[in-house]
Amino acid sequence: MADVQSQPCKRKREADAEETEEPIREEKEGSVGNGTSGPVRLPFSGFRLKKVLRESARDKIIFLHGKVNEASGDGDGEDAIVILEKTPFQVEQVTQVLTGSPELQLQFSNDIYSTYHLFPPRPLTDVKTTVVYPATEKHLQKYQRQDLRLVRETGADYRNVTLPHLETQTLSIQWVYNILDKKAEADRIIFENPDPVDGFVLIPDLKWNQQQLDDLYLIAICHRRGIRSLRDLTPEHLPLLRNILQQGQDAILQRYQVPAERLRVYLHYLPSYYHLHVHFTALGFEAPGTVVERAHLLAQVVENLEQEPTYYQQRTLTFALRADDPLLRLLHEAHGGS
Repeated sequence: MADVQSQPCKRKREADAEETEEPIREEKEGSVGNGTSGPVRLPFSGFRLKKVLRESARDKIIFLHGKVNEASGDGDGEDAIVILEKTPFQVEQVTQVLTGSPELQLQFSNDIYSTYHLFPPRPLTDVKTTVVYPATEKHLQKYQRQDLRLVRETGADYRNVTLPHLETQTLSIQWVYNILDKKAEADRIIFENPDPVDGFVLIPDLKWNQQQLDDLYLIAICHRRGIRSLRDLTPEHLPLLRNILQQGQDAILQRYQVPAERLRVYLHYLPSYYHLHVHFTALGFEAPGTVVERAHLLAQVVENLEQEPTYYQQRTLTFALRADDPLLRLLHEAHGGS
């Protein structure tokens, strides 16, 4: 039976359990674009703010819902989500500013302590901007801060409730296939095992700007289609999982000189998109979704499958759901709840 417990969303790490892994990639099917060095325009005109969906002063990020492409401001436009995030500091650029003549405004001074507003030059003022357009109601719900509830899902719950619910969802993962087919982001792939059954591509996560190793974050995406999540894994998939673990670690060591003992390699359950993928993050980096109720270390997943072939079909798995998630209601109703 699913055991559902109240757990208010009071802290940022709890909110991270629902943080999106690839927010920009839920795109219109068939839409493919690669990075450019020159100036570009946003894919819409105008932006009338409707609501702040979520913000974090600590992480310097804000999620905005707005109306765009409005002909006359009468509300007939389309929905868009824009995520604005301050980018991490780069040591080389910061030291250049401080050794020059920075523009400063004194806030206060007391003995040896003083605080200023510093107005840096353009290279230090960029803001990472992620766009989800056109956005659906599902996207708006996904990005809005919500209270969370802790769920314990049995194997029977997954087969009878969760899986049928997932099969009714419509969010496209075409962006995954675009990467695997080299239609998009091919230049960002740092390693590939091309085997169609036991191979994968390794690519930097969009949240990592690749400028520093403290927040290293890469994703391994398997070539084989039809493996949705942890629940699908059986001993048949052990060669694939071992390849991802060993070859992924080797590739990161060769490319970034970060050894395996400084990496956290894990899967999410529930994942934010249903094509098997594995996260590689720097061990000291508190990446979204590394909370205990969501992250499953890949090495332990392999060991579990070696010892019990149906481990992930039978085991009760714990994860957090938003209070307004339809799956939470379905799990309640399946066991006589309201």
